[in-house]
Amino acid sequence: MFYGLNNIIKKILPKQLFYRALLIVAAPIIILQITISIVFFDSLWIKTNKGMTRALLGEIKFFISAFDNEQYDKDSLTKLFLDAHEIKVEYFPYAMLPDEDLERWFSPMDRTLRRELKSKFVNYWFDTTSLKNFIDLKIKYLNGYFQFIVPKDRITNSSARIFALWITLPAFLLIVVALIFLKNQTRPIINLARASERFGRGEDIGEYRPSGALEIRKAGYEFDKMRKRIMRHLNQRSEMLSGISHDLRTPLTRIKLQLSFIKDKEIEKKLSDDVIEMEKMLNEYLQFAKNRSNEINENFDITNLVYETIKKYENKNINFLQKSKILFSGRKNLIRRCLNNFIDNSLKYGDKINIDLKKTANNIVILIDDDGPGIPQKEYENVFKPFYKIDKSRGDAKSSVGLGMSIASDIIQSHGGSIKLESSPHKGLRVKIFLPF
Repeated sequence: MFYGLNNIIKKILPKQLFYRALLIVAAPIIILQITISIVFFDSLWIKTNKGMTRALLGEIKFFISAFDNEQYDKDSLTKLFLDAHEIKVEYFPYAMLPDEDLERWFSPMDRTLRRELKSKFVNYWFDTTSLKNFIDLKIKYLNGYFQFIVPKDRITNSSARIFALWITLPAFLLIVVALIFLKNQTRPIINLARASERFGRGEDIGEYRPSGALEIRKAGYEFDKMRKRIMRHLNQRSEMLSGISHDLRTPLTRIKLQLSFIKDKEIEKKLSDDVIEMEKMLNEYLQFAKNRSNEINENFDITNLVYETIKKYENKNINFLQKSKILFSGRKNLIRRCLNNFIDNSLKYGDKINIDLKKTANNIVILIDDDGPGIPQKEYENVFKPFYKIDKSRGDAKSSVGLGMSIASDIIQSHGGSIKLESSPHKGLRVKIFLPF
């Protein structure tokens, strides 16, 4: 029971920190204002109005009694009542009370007036809406009725509006001040989250400056330290690989020159093939290690990028099904390189390739289908490991060192996306690339 209630509360509550903090600040203020208003309404306003209404009806009852006892100058009595109490009185003999019920059941003033009239008079009628500042009250008397035009301030407390204003205005001011402070407090958290997201995608975020509360600043400083350590590690790796490249290419070049002096052509060819394979392995390894380039993000049409990539192959067996424009923000050359790796792999093992591009609610999905032999399902995760090759039956083992899928996966992950392998409708391999936007 409590678990289900907890889930319902979680669904109702806002998800963002700003709105949760606002709810923490605003809810007590609103509850306090409602409580104070109810207490004031019940203990002061209603009771005051009840006393004022009861006093007014006492005056009216006294006037009717005096009107009964006055035998000669009833008009003077009416005039005296108007001067003393500011209530206009008129008697309508041989007249019936109106049948139309104009009482407002939701109005506290109407409820109080009706309750007090019931306790003092049998037949009555009143209207509090037709006249702006007056109440039209009719009370049965003999074969007619009295009409009393009573000012509304005789039965209502004017301080209620002032109280409502003073209790509501500070609440709004407090909530506005809370909005301003909460916005300033949540902005550094949002900036830290954006910086982390951009850095996770491999973008250069420049110098990050922490701000906000002490705890948020500490988290920002730790993130900046981590970012600098990672960047230092990547730079050291690139420098080390550059040194390895320089050091290994020199002896390989000397070996090539020495191979030209070997008279046995068969031995010379075997050694040359080994040297070429070593160069290719070295080049692909350097390419894999340096795939996080310093290229900056840019907005581009990914549909046009796929079309241009396919066009360079000049192969009629590559079909592209998408033609509409889809914009994406990322590193264009890296995405092109990823597509080249997958297309090269499909052409190596298959004849026909179908490429589709579509846009969902949160992702851009690229589908690459081929009609090759495919990959066993148990090997779907292994093929993304560096230098991993399934077996020699899929092709010449010397044609690749097993880094193409690793490089492509690293590029997509650096953009915050993912790659999924499936069986193709053409009984080959389907590659599904997800790129968030």
